[in-house]
Amino acid sequence: MSPRLPRGHTLSATERIRSSVGSLLSGDDRLVLAVSGGVDSMVLLHAVGEWLAGSVPAASLRERVTVATFDHGTGAHATSAVAHVRRSAEAHGLAVVAGRADAPLQGEAAWRDARWRFLRRLARERGATVVTAHTRDDHLETIVMRTLRGSGARGLSALLAPSPVRRPLLECSRSDVLGFAQEVGLTWVDDPSNGERAYLRNRVRLDLLPAMREANPGFDEAMLALARRATALRTACAAAVAPLVEEVGPGRVVARGITDASWEPGARALLWQSLAEMGGIVLDWRGTTRLARFSADGRTGTRIPLSGGYEAVHRHNVIELRRRPVRAGASAALDVAAETVFGDWRFRPLAMTSLQERDERGVPDRHDAWSAWLPADGSLEVRAWRAGDRMTSSGSQPRRVKRFFADRRVAAADREGWPVIVADGEIVWIPGVRRGLAATVRSGRPRVCIICERLRS
Repeated sequence: MSPRLPRGHTLSATERIRSSVGSLLSGDDRLVLAVSGGVDSMVLLHAVGEWLAGSVPAASLRERVTVATFDHGTGAHATSAVAHVRRSAEAHGLAVVAGRADAPLQGEAAWRDARWRFLRRLARERGATVVTAHTRDDHLETIVMRTLRGSGARGLSALLAPSPVRRPLLECSRSDVLGFAQEVGLTWVDDPSNGERAYLRNRVRLDLLPAMREANPGFDEAMLALARRATALRTACAAAVAPLVEEVGPGRVVARGITDASWEPGARALLWQSLAEMGGIVLDWRGTTRLARFSADGRTGTRIPLSGGYEAVHRHNVIELRRRPVRAGASAALDVAAETVFGDWRFRPLAMTSLQERDERGVPDRHDAWSAWLPADGSLEVRAWRAGDRMTSSGSQPRRVKRFFADRRVAAADREGWPVIVADGEIVWIPGVRRGLAATVRSGRPRVCIICERLRS
């Protein structure tokens, strides 16, 4: 806990950095510090190490902190930066994990994506939260870049947007951080790419921002205020859509009541951004514009594809935003000894030989279409159904699979990618819909009970 300050005392930049880091470490969270070797992240590392050294018991607190550094494979300076981070972290008694790009990477986007994959993976493995050394200057540059790209409220909130990432230095300027580093005698490794105008962020930092400040001394504060307003709008939108959500999960959102054509298109686009965010779905402006139009004009049973492998499906007053199903014709072997995942479907085998054992193990009722007894000694395949597929059921003539869907009232919009099970070349089971005659295994033949689960409703 930070010490109580005398009334009227104004924190210096160094005190604000130490106070922010103290607040970060005062909880019980496990933390992964993203440290590149540059001045900002080295200040973060030093302030964390300094705070831990003054804590009791320091050893147990250090176990909650891991330093993560990543070599982008861009040259000797990158390797030198990783070595510098390792020495500094070990001097503070902190564990270090270093990652490296599997292949040479080109460009800011590739470097960022590889670095964040490494950080997120490490955080998952350790049950930890990623902590970065982003400053107010980083936030400002991001706002300007997104303004240039025509971003809406979601983008303009920049680093103030809701995020699992912790940024304890976000209220500190780059000059504050540099002053701290000089005061405590830190050394760091400058990335030579920071001066290359081939990258947009560098052009914004080196050329555009100085020019805008000269033309308007209040430019920085105006942009930061814009981000605060965008964040407030984003928060208000999230509150507005919460009552409309019927179901939500990773990569899927079902919302009711957002099909009102009287709403302004811009308002619907904002609300769709918030709805998508609830499911962890990132949509570009084209996607939100299309969704705004579709939610007002789309007909029941229709769908539209969206970028990133998603789609929207219109059902009366309900819109479902979800991942696109597996493509028609896709197939995979159905394993009778292990779990098989096929698109949004999971198949689990339960090898049993008696009804009594089945009942004891909790296998679904024999009439439940979500399970089937299948031959364990033949060729089993799961694939997406195709137009023209037929299956024989209850001794009847082969019947089109789409007729079975109609019997179970499976909407046309939901049929794409629905799996069928093929045994020795013949469709024997439409999971959740109907089992075929051939799914009944004759006595004496090895068999396995397969349970199907849909990974989303």
